[in-house]
Amino acid sequence: MNNAFLKLHLSVVLAGFTGVFGKLITLNEGLLVWYRLLLTSLMLFVFLRFSGGPEKSAPRHALAAGATGLLLALHWVCFYGSIKASNVSVGVVCFSTVGFFTALFEPLLCRRRVSAREMLFSLITIAGVGLIFHFDVRYRLGIAVGVLGAALAALFTVCNKHVSAGRDTLTTLLYEMLGGAAGIGALLPVYLALAGHELVPPPLADMIMLLLLSLFCTVFLYVLQIQVLRDISAFTVNLTYNLEPVYSIAMAMLFLGEARELNASFYGGLGLIILSVALQTWSSLRSGGASPPS
Repeated sequence: MNNAFLKLHLSVVLAGFTGVFGKLITLNEGLLVWYRLLLTSLMLFVFLRFSGGPEKSAPRHALAAGATGLLLALHWVCFYGSIKASNVSVGVVCFSTVGFFTALFEPLLCRRRVSAREMLFSLITIAGVGLIFHFDVRYRLGIAVGVLGAALAALFTVCNKHVSAGRDTLTTLLYEMLGGAAGIGALLPVYLALAGHELVPPPLADMIMLLLLSLFCTVFLYVLQIQVLRDISAFTVNLTYNLEPVYSIAMAMLFLGEARELNASFYGGLGLIILSVALQTWSSLRSGGASPPS
């Protein structure tokens, strides 16, 4: 069990590094995501090939997984676009609004009642982002793009729940990465033309960071999550992942010196977001929300 908790916290730390890589890699966010998808697809294919091969799936499932992967890819474009337009701290804080959009989209798509409690806690997060948005005009574009990315992430989460049900997890992820790569590849020429960028191979330093991002923060991270869920409840895993924005902001301050860029309105908004997470945690514990180990 101790080994499982060690893997869990390692996976959260790896997730925290994604924002730092996004800031350090000099490529346009569209190119960054496309190369990440291609590299991740290749790594997943090799991994599955040496572990028995991808599970055979019906074309309908492969297409559904590919379409779901495009949602994830578009979320990544917005997430890294937000970071590049502002900074890592603002990008991950905007991602925290994913809970609000999930509480909104899941009942609509799954035809169940909206939870007033989930909406209330999520609105506290929205108030935190609003505080940063209102008082810190430097990051308004980054915040707008980041919130759009959070909405796409919520849609991906809801759709992925249905696409991956009863399927091999890594095979589904491979189809999602391939679908995302194909979709972004088709949109990329128009996107680059509008952004005034060219399709260029990544410089050596960017290529190294892309390989690290794809290997450790995507494939290895996902494998760790699968292993952890064998011994630890999904509830505990989800609660622990609430630390991801904290880790990301700490890393951004440590490696990128972002503490100098942040003001009182940012910390006030961050305080409201942490309050929202704490209330959600308290509510889940009080209602016995922990699920049995998978």
